[in-house]
Amino acid sequence: MSYIKAGQDANGEDIKLHYTDQGQGAVVVLIHGWPQSHEAWTYQLGELPKHGLRVVAYTRRGFGNSSKPFEGYDYDTLADDLKAVLDTLNLQNVTLVGFSMGGGEVARYMSRHGGARVAKVAFVSSVTPYLLKTDANPDGVDKSTFDDIQENIAKDRFGFLQTFGKQFYGDGPLSNPVSQAVLDWSFGMAALGSHQATVACGHAFAETDFRQDLAGIKVPALVIHGADDKTVPIKNSADRMSQHLPHATYITYDGAPHGLFITEKDKLNQDLIAFATGADVRAGQNS
Repeated sequence: MSYIKAGQDANGEDIKLHYTDQGQGAVVVLIHGWPQSHEAWTYQLGELPKHGLRVVAYTRRGFGNSSKPFEGYDYDTLADDLKAVLDTLNLQNVTLVGFSMGGGEVARYMSRHGGARVAKVAFVSSVTPYLLKTDANPDGVDKSTFDDIQENIAKDRFGFLQTFGKQFYGDGPLSNPVSQAVLDWSFGMAALGSHQATVACGHAFAETDFRQDLAGIKVPALVIHGADDKTVPIKNSADRMSQHLPHATYITYDGAPHGLFITEKDKLNQDLIAFATGADVRAGQNS
């Protein structure tokens, strides 16, 4: 396994981020969502390098085979971890792709580190611009939704992860877009995360306001979201991105759930390849 050092924990132990680096050409960095690992990008890692792209994917601290410190799950620290990846591998002119929680890392990195080394950004099923409903953010999600998540994690994290996985992929009595094997695979990834990281990152993606981070992004941007996303509802997220990122290309996938890197893998691969290589992206189209 390959690792990148991203600072030290409170006990002076190195924090190591597990990563993979495949292909040659223009660089794409994939940032996974909560509470999985970079292994979630399996279909992108298997396809994008075939199209003249170098694809780097890493696992966030606290998850998968990366180090699991007790602290450091705020977005400033997570953006610094992303910087460690880009700096250590000396990546240039990167296309950053953030899925769900990973979209927050893209936004915070661009503001905190001035967009260094980055040429383009993509937000896929992203938690941006700001999920939590407050007086200053009336179009957000009610706090009770996130309180329920935390209560269920505290009660039975593994039971929660199994239920969450079904919603993640839109699996239900009348719809089975993925196999039981995919659900089992996803549960296995999520179960590897530490309890503390799962809890703390749940607070981070729910409560962090990225509106000012987005305002400074001037590079080409792509927003992709599933119209039937029950995990990060489109009306509370992607539909609001144009207020903060008006130059972005916005694509919705009709009927798609949150985990569209699996359910819509072919369309997503096509759109990411086109965006990263400079080909035409289906601007404003539903698919």
